Amino acid sequence: MARGLVTVFGGSGFIGRYVVQRLARAGWQVRVAVRRPNEALFLKTSGDVGQVTPIAANIRDDRSVAAAVAGADAVVNLVGILYQSGRQSFDSVQAKGPARVAAAAKAAGATRFIQISAIGADSKSDALYARSKAAGEQAVNLAFPGATILRPSIVFGAEDDFFNRFARMAMMSPALPLIGGGHTRFQPVFVGDVATAVETALQDAGTAGKTYELAGPRVYTFRALMELLLKEIGRCRLLLPLPFALASLNATFLQLLPIPPLTVDQVRLLKRDNVATANTPGLPDLGITPTTLESVLPSYLDQYRPLGFYNKA
Repeated sequence: MARGLVTVFGGSGFIGRYVVQRLARAGWQVRVAVRRPNEALFLKTSGDVGQVTPIAANIRDDRSVAAAVAGADAVVNLVGILYQSGRQSFDSVQAKGPARVAAAAKAAGATRFIQISAIGADSKSDALYARSKAAGEQAVNLAFPGATILRPSIVFGAEDDFFNRFARMAMMSPALPLIGGGHTRFQPVFVGDVATAVETALQDAGTAGKTYELAGPRVYTFRALMELLLKEIGRCRLLLPLPFALASLNATFLQLLPIPPLTVDQVRLLKRDNVATANTPGLPDLGITPTTLESVLPSYLDQYRPLGFYNKA
């Protein structure tokens, strides 16, 4: 069943590709707004011929954003960054960017708007990332009353940055760092569940004006996640506690790299748990049963296992 035209900003990213595929299968005509459309051509196979169309748009540019949402019935903004680089600052991308997209969507006559934020978004946080996410939420709610805010915890899936990064590290290093001792708690959510939440929110008018925290069924410490990872890939590595102060010192230099493995702002984020808030609506309120981490990890970590290793668990 055709459901109209939806513009998805950031549709070529990790979460975005699942959202585009899900919406195309649900019958939406999908316009994928990205900075480099040639890098999103693979998404055209997500639907029928002509159903998915990548176009050029920069969330920092008024004209391209307006063109991207022209005629759209709904708009989804997934654009986010993990570290700042040049003009791609937290303020421009995660605070002002959502404001620009929401205002343009409202002016274009869109009836639904979905903003992907993050668990931990907080205007009083020590981390600029979290403050910019909170500013983006506030700006969206002002520009587009009735928008739906979705806040995922760390997202896992075949192309994720979290587990793949530490698995690659475990292949080369005899130790994995436990920043802050590894006590920070996380509630990982499956990327497919996030995509389903976006589809559900678009189609259910009852989600308008609400905020949902998207988290998996279990809470893990950072140490527990590393132990699970190492067990899955069959590698024995030292888990080395790294005090926050020392991690911040290391990050001061690491963040100067073109693609920094760690920044000072990320260390600040790790000082707070990344779990769903009690009494805040979540996946079950959207009719979604959260997928377990253990049921998905084996499907994409086999490339990091030693030759001949077989996990019997």
